[in-house]
Amino acid sequence: MTKFNVPEMTCNHCKASIEKAIKGIDETARIDVDLDAKTVFVEGAGEDAALISAMKEAGYQAIVIG
Repeated sequence: MTKFNVPEMTCNHCKASIEKAIKGIDETARIDVDLDAKTVFVEGAGEDAALISAMKEAGYQAIVIG
C-alpha cells in the first residue's frame, strides 16, 4: 500500500477525479481517501510513478509519503 499527499484535494469532486485517475491505471486498486488529511492510500498493482502521473493529468500534484 502506498500513501500519497495530495495538497490540492479539497472536496468530493476532487476525490472522485483522483479515484477515476487511479482506476484508469489499475481498475482493481483499493483506494482510501482522507479529505481532511489530504491523503490517498492505494493498494494495487500500479507503480507509484504511474499513479502520480495519472493524478497529475487529473490536475492534482501527488507526493509519496509512505
